[in-house]
Parts: sequence; C-alpha cells; structure tokens
Amino acid sequence: MLTDAQCKNAVCAPGKLRSRRADAGGLYLEVSPAGSKRWFFKYRKSGKEYRLALGSYTAVGLTAARRARDTAKLQKAEGVDPIKAKKLGKLKAVNPAGDTFKVVALEWFVRRSC
Repeated sequence: MLTDAQCKNAVCAPGKLRSRRADAGGLYLEVSPAGSKRWFFKYRKSGKEYRLALGSYTAVGLTAARRARDTAKLQKAEGVDPIKAKKLGKLKAVNPAGDTFKVVALEWFVRRSC
C-alpha cells in the first residue's frame, strides 16, 4: 500500500513512457516523465480490462482516491459500469433539467422572446 510520502516523491524512471505505483484493490498512481501524477482504478468486465480515471494527484489525495475506488467497486458489485456511471453523472451536471421536449421548447422560447 502506498503512503502519502511515496505518492509525493514518485518519479518516472528515465527512458520509460510512464511508471505505475500500485496501491491496493486495483488502484494505482501513474507517473509521466513530465511529472504529472494521475489516479486510476483498474477492473475487469467480461474478461476485458478497463481503467477508470479518478483525477490527478494534487487535486485528489490518497484517501480521496481510495474512497473513489471503493465507490467504483460498489457500483461494479451492483452491476453498474463505473465508467458509464461517471459519464452519466457529467451529463446530468451539464443539464440537470434533462432533455425533454418541454425543457428544450421552453429554453427555445425564452431565447426567441428576448
């Protein structure tokens, strides 16, 4: 398991495209040669490997990344694909009212009536 100090001091080996520091339960920190650090959760679905991006290291700390991993594991256990759930959450954040005909028509009407 990683510590916060290990995450802070992690560097990519010279000549490598990127290096990975594994934590536990599919969570790992990926370090690029430029110095950027990003959290990923690796899981399998129907025999295929997927990676869920959890954020960059400075914005998302070790404990927050572990919480996000646990949330993704719970979603997977419930039969929900964590990547699709994340995309759906982003879409709902952009348009919380939804794209029903009524919402779109009222938005059009407001823009045209000005």
